[in-house]
Amino acid sequence: MEYENQITILSDYLEEFPETDEPVWILGRQHHLKADKSKLLLDISARLWFTYRRKFSPIGGTGPSSDAGWGCMLRCGQMMLAQALICRHLGRDWQWEKHKKQPEEYHRILRCFLDRKDCCYSIHQMAQMGVGEGKSIGEWFGPNTVAQVLKKLALFDEWNSLAVYVSMDNTVVIEDIKKMCWSPPQSSSAAHSSTHLHRSALGRNKNAAGFCAGWKPLLLIIPLRLGINHINPVYIDAFKECFKMPQSLGALGGKPNNAYYFIGFLGSELIYLDPHTTQSFVDSEENGTVDDQSFHCQQAPHRMKIMNLDPSVALGFFCKEECDFDNWCSLVQKILKQQSLRMFELVQKHPPHWPPFIPPTKPEVTTTGAELIESTDKLFELEEEFEILSV
Repeated sequence: MEYENQITILSDYLEEFPETDEPVWILGRQHHLKADKSKLLLDISARLWFTYRRKFSPIGGTGPSSDAGWGCMLRCGQMMLAQALICRHLGRDWQWEKHKKQPEEYHRILRCFLDRKDCCYSIHQMAQMGVGEGKSIGEWFGPNTVAQVLKKLALFDEWNSLAVYVSMDNTVVIEDIKKMCWSPPQSSSAAHSSTHLHRSALGRNKNAAGFCAGWKPLLLIIPLRLGINHINPVYIDAFKECFKMPQSLGALGGKPNNAYYFIGFLGSELIYLDPHTTQSFVDSEENGTVDDQSFHCQQAPHRMKIMNLDPSVALGFFCKEECDFDNWCSLVQKILKQQSLRMFELVQKHPPHWPPFIPPTKPEVTTTGAELIESTDKLFELEEEFEILSV
């Protein structure tokens, strides 16, 4: 399908949007349906879209070779993280066009998510890291489990050098985030605090990505429960405000066992990317580029009523620089002041009754999580342990 046809088909679909002067918000950007419909379409199709895949190498050697039916929340986590990496390397306003040559960083981002055990955020890595979170391979993840898995996998990703903060108890602690983002780049050998090693760690002004040592770009994930069985209407305005923030990475959520990646809203409807399409595994070419046609949603964007949302969600935000985080804090404080019931708390200091905050560091191993499970025998031992614990 030619690009122009794609725009026409999507435009036809968008005629179904109500005739309204209300803006559409997509990940911190405002669009007006009447004035710049094509810009809205370009913005939505530029997001990386990860779906179920089949025919990839079996997870763990003899595990599943498709994630159809169980991997939707993992795919949504991949989409949120990919959006953070696009903001980090290409900027929020980068646009994708079919058949247009894209920068090397774009292909490198895509390669992080290919369905291979040696790709740092692959379905293989995520599923196997989930074993440590009490999830068997092939078991459905909730938003918080995906957030914890991304936090662990990011420690092995030296290229992006992200600080991943997952809030606890509906509380975001400014002091802890600053401590984590300002911690010097650590390798295992530089983890000791001797003056010589500490100086050498700080002396490496550039990390693997070529960025100056200093503030580590922040991926902030806030798992929330916005009600008991249904979303409490009191949270809706604050939830929508999050999509207006320039730091927005949208939200993970959906319905039980049915995950979506929410990227924006129009009125009382959320706009989302849906991972529930099964496509065949795509590998990178010999020159390192990736045939990316199946990684962008070139169909109508999906919508659902906010009140149909399951109350278990996770908000995502990306702060490339410290000033982005400071700006986010001031925006959040304004929003929270207006709420009778707060979605979450933003506090300056680490709560004294919590255990001390220690920024996570890469484990003393030379492999990533996926290779820690050497054989399926060990994998099943682990699974049995989890089953016994949950009795």
